[in-house]
Amino acid sequence: MWAVPLAALLALVPVPGARALWLGRLDPTQLLGPWYVLAVASREKGFALERDMKTIEGVVVTLTPENRLQLLSSRHRLEGCAQQEVELVKQTSGWVFENPSRGVLEYRVLGTNFRDFAVVFTQLEFGEESFNTVELYSRRQTASGEALRLFSKWSKGLGFLSQQQAQLRKDVTCAQKILQRRQVPAAGEPAQGCRWDVW
Repeated sequence: MWAVPLAALLALVPVPGARALWLGRLDPTQLLGPWYVLAVASREKGFALERDMKTIEGVVVTLTPENRLQLLSSRHRLEGCAQQEVELVKQTSGWVFENPSRGVLEYRVLGTNFRDFAVVFTQLEFGEESFNTVELYSRRQTASGEALRLFSKWSKGLGFLSQQQAQLRKDVTCAQKILQRRQVPAAGEPAQGCRWDVW
């Protein structure tokens, strides 16, 4: 029911600088490496009921020899932490990736400072349920004010209600299941000077 293409949504919402944020020339290597997911906006069924229990998640982005994006994630579910790995293939236009056979119809970066945060949009379809999400990726366990403002602008601009948005609880148990072997800055540490395993 929410399978509206992002292009149609962007034509309707007054997101500041939206045209500049298509990031059609984004080099995928700028997204590589380990990330904390600190905030989520989602239209997934049941998200509003679970959002207060959700904790910080982890995502590691790599690029395969076939130039596919590979996402390894550890996410909070009611039954505990669930790990998932998916490969995404680049669409023909713009910086958009997909894997319809795995339920990912669209994966794109809406905004980033190319260094320590990114706002990512995903359109998903599992069985009869179709929904989209906006996630705040961060190199650190604490988001900057700039990152939170951009996440909030995109979430509100794309029509997410307040109960469909959540800043995730500061528990990195799920994230550490995949990030513990990566050199991710701890809370308060500067991002510069750190070495990422996959750069």
